[in-house]
Order: sequence, then C-alpha cells, then structure tokens
Amino acid sequence: MKKTIFMPSVLLAIVLTCSPSSRDVPVYKQPAGKRILFLGDSITQNGLYVGYIEYFLRRENPEQNFDIISIGLSSETVSGLTEPNHPYPRPCILDRLQRALDSIQPDVVSACYGMNDGIYFPQSEERFAAFQTGMRTLVETVQQTGAQLYLLTPPPFDPLPIAHKTVEKDAEFFGYSSPFAGYNDVLRDYAAWLRDEKIPGIRIIDFFTPMVEYIEGQRLLQPNFCLAPDGVHPDSAGHLLMARIFLEGLDMAVPQDERVTMVHEVSKDSLFSLVEKRRKIRSKAWLEYIGYTRGETVQKDNRTEAENEAERLLLRIKKLRDMD
Repeated sequence: MKKTIFMPSVLLAIVLTCSPSSRDVPVYKQPAGKRILFLGDSITQNGLYVGYIEYFLRRENPEQNFDIISIGLSSETVSGLTEPNHPYPRPCILDRLQRALDSIQPDVVSACYGMNDGIYFPQSEERFAAFQTGMRTLVETVQQTGAQLYLLTPPPFDPLPIAHKTVEKDAEFFGYSSPFAGYNDVLRDYAAWLRDEKIPGIRIIDFFTPMVEYIEGQRLLQPNFCLAPDGVHPDSAGHLLMARIFLEGLDMAVPQDERVTMVHEVSKDSLFSLVEKRRKIRSKAWLEYIGYTRGETVQKDNRTEAENEAERLLLRIKKLRDMD
C-alpha cells in the first residue's frame, strides 16, 4: 500500500491554539498518550472515520499509544429536538454528557453534531437557536472538566441519491423519512455558525465545506457520484475523507490518494483490521456503560471484559508494528 507521509515529527509539532481566556484549557502538543473521546450521532456510532484516524496515527507512529474511545449514538442531537412523526424521542447528548465525562475522563473531546439537529425541516430561527444553545451547553460542560474540545461541523446532506423521498418547502410533513430537499442549506448554516463563533479554546474542524467541494468536483466527471447513498450516512470513502480532514485539522500532512482505491487498500491491512475490531469492542462497552435511552433504555457494564479483550488486541497491534 502506498505509504502515508506525514510531515517530519508532526505529532511533536502539533500546536492546538488556545486563547488566554479559555478557562485554562490545556494545550496538547500531541494526541499520543491522551485519552480522546469521540461523541456524535449515527455517523460516529458507525465510527469508521474514527477507526481510520486511529489506524493512520498508529501506522505512522508505532512507538506511541493512542487511547481513543468513540460512543456515538444513532438519532442523537445536541438540540434536544425530535420531529413529530419520529418513532421515539431522539436522544440528546446533554442527557448523558456529564456521565460520559465523569466515567471516561478524557483529555480531549471530539463532538460532531448537526445532521439530526434540524430534524430534516427547512431552517427556522427556533431550531437554529436550539442547536446553538445545545452546542454552547456542550462546550461549557466539557470545558469545566479542563479537557481540550474539537467541534466538528456536520458532513453534508445529499438529496441526489434519495430524490424520490425528499419533499419541498411547502410539504405537510418533514422528517428523516421525508427530508426537506434543501436540508443541506440548514447544515451549511450550522457549519458556518460553528466556524464563525470563535469560541475561545475550541478547535473547529470543518467536515462540511471540503466534503461538499469534493462531491461537486466528482460530479463534473460522474453526475450521479455520491458519498452518502442514503443522503445522510457517508460510505467508506466518505469516512476516509472525514478522517483525512480531521488529521489535516490537526495540522498533519496527509496524502491526496484517490479515496476509493485507498479504502480498498486500507481494508486489506491487518493493522486496520485489528484497530477497527478493538475500536468496536470498546465503543459498544463504553456506550452501554454510560447508558442511553433511544426508544428503550440501555445501561449495562461490560467494561472489564471489553478492556481485557482490547488489551489483548493492543498487544497484537504492537507485535504487528514491531514486525514492520
């Protein structure tokens, strides 16, 4: 596989800028040795982009340890909103955030919300305000722990592959099963607000803009090209692009390989298989331990078993890296 080339000593050179007025939020010069918690909706619960991030970090820095836990939850919002015809109240991250922070005690928190927060309606002042209020509460809650915070803009919504189910602005009902055809403009507003808010001590990583630009560029060659076949959830190439954007957001130089080809190459790498298996085991155990309500309440503790298996997999990962 073509080797990813990071800039020399890049992990030692990463500087996460932080304003003096950021409540003494620590400035970490490298993600190695830090516990990183990924929060988000179903895109983060799928978590493939998190797996790609950890894979590249471990592949390029075999001597370093990266403690990454992702507990994304399908249907979740930061706004606390739910469309009227949704089968159950959407979970809100604010209901489990403090427990997650207390239990996992992360040094760094990465949060990606927005896709569900407009509940697939046209934009409105009330829904936009709910997203902003929820995001500010998330920021304040995380900053009170002293953790560094990365806010990730939502990926784009793509109406093209689901044109048969989208509805126009004058429709009677909106929701995940009948989304507003122009819903990407709602996400554009969310992304712009996050970029422009200039919250002290927060690192903003913009998924939305480069993903839109990539899709538009590909459609000049393939008119039906998409990264999210269902309009919402990125495919493997989309997750790989998200991982690339995330790493670039931490000032890492990443290659410009053709993404689909690279997905196939990475998926065949034994290191990725081990990293991804370990990520899934820990994600499920910690998600269930923190607990959530999504139609039904789930809360159980399988952490010991999961962490023991994760440690065995980590030994295999280290052994594999030592053989290279």
